[in-house]
Amino acid sequence: MPFDRIIRNGNVVTPGGTFVGDIGIVGEKIAALGTALDAAGADVIDATGHHVIPGVLDVHVHLELPFCGTVSADDYRTGTRAGARGGVTTVIDFAIPGADGSLSEAADTWMKKAEGKSLIDYTFHICITRYNEHKDQIAGMVKRGFTTFKEFMIYESEGWQSDDRALYGTLEKMKEHGAMLLVHAESSRVLDELIARHHTPELMKQHGAVLHAITRPNFIEAEAIQRVVQWSEATGGKLYIVHMSTAEGADIIRAAQGRGVPVLAETCVQYLVLDDSVFARDDGHLFACCPQLKKPADSERLWKGLKSGEVSVISTDTCTFTREQKAMWEGDWTKIPMGMPGLETLMPLTYTKGVLEGKLTLEEMCAKLSTNPARIMGLAPRKGSIAIGADADLAIIHPTRTHTVNPAEMESGADWSPFEGWELAGFARTTLSRGDVIVDDYRVVGKEGRGQWLPRTSAGLA
Repeated sequence: MPFDRIIRNGNVVTPGGTFVGDIGIVGEKIAALGTALDAAGADVIDATGHHVIPGVLDVHVHLELPFCGTVSADDYRTGTRAGARGGVTTVIDFAIPGADGSLSEAADTWMKKAEGKSLIDYTFHICITRYNEHKDQIAGMVKRGFTTFKEFMIYESEGWQSDDRALYGTLEKMKEHGAMLLVHAESSRVLDELIARHHTPELMKQHGAVLHAITRPNFIEAEAIQRVVQWSEATGGKLYIVHMSTAEGADIIRAAQGRGVPVLAETCVQYLVLDDSVFARDDGHLFACCPQLKKPADSERLWKGLKSGEVSVISTDTCTFTREQKAMWEGDWTKIPMGMPGLETLMPLTYTKGVLEGKLTLEEMCAKLSTNPARIMGLAPRKGSIAIGADADLAIIHPTRTHTVNPAEMESGADWSPFEGWELAGFARTTLSRGDVIVDDYRVVGKEGRGQWLPRTSAGLA
């Protein structure tokens, strides 16, 4: 078989094991795995001394999102260029309806954001923000190729909040249509009460951004997870907890899975490598995200959950704001645009702090960043693994070479990074998306707008 491109002599991570050898690519697909593949007429990429892993799927990003009185600073151009440099070859964003908009209109809006800009492939979770209006639109969205939906248990002021009735009803719809509901789980009424109690000039002057942590104790997340897990157990509707940040949350998920509840969970890399001590820094407001960073013990429990299996996916919840945008807070933590940049550093952080420090094996990292996200979100077998017939989405990384995180040299639209100055291995020397080289020698070389929308079927969710 003549190959268009061969990845030669890399340490190749496949679902069946790791081997040193070659990957043969024809068009956009992986056509062969082996050793000493015939390179006649093929473009050969030497991967000697490097790991070759499946392209990363970041299944939780917010690009060009109107939020907190501004718009997030990474759009589909800068965000997907950043992702590619970190070995990300697929992103899943969240299409959020406008004040009077339908689910279909939300999808159309996000399609337009991505078209002509995205360097890598993409799709969307569809957000249900007005249950009474949106519940009968779910079936049509599934037919259109969208099989994952999202509801927020907070953000009443944004017009996004779903109450228990909506969560219960949507989970019934998920069961009916073979779809899956993603939930932002925080207990809104108690959270609002804690914020109100602390929202005084005296306390804001005394504590500053630390109030972001003070007003979001762990039970704010844990109670909400427990409640929505109950609705999943009652309805049989498939549930996925996004950006889980607490040890208690991981315990709840493990127990629920043990009872056979159809619930899965992700965490985000920032919850694994940072803790809430950052809020005491002079620039602590930059680190405000939702849910917020927790304690070192929570990070330790989440790493253990990744290892033992109750935490299935590592994502980023990328929602980028510049220093100027973050400065909108003017000392009031309730006005900080919540979110951080993360696409570019997802794999480097997971590799450096997870694999190199012995918390995960290389194979386990690939499962949490690639194989599991693709399987769970209905994109397997096309995405998420190095296998014959799969898209040739690949990242080639050096086992030990490090780069210093420097915002001035990064692709993100942010002018800062939570990890500035960190020495990280795991940046992609080479990234391929559907057989195209889009990162070469650590530099983005791919053409913007080449990314494709990925339709899904409910039968693909696993």
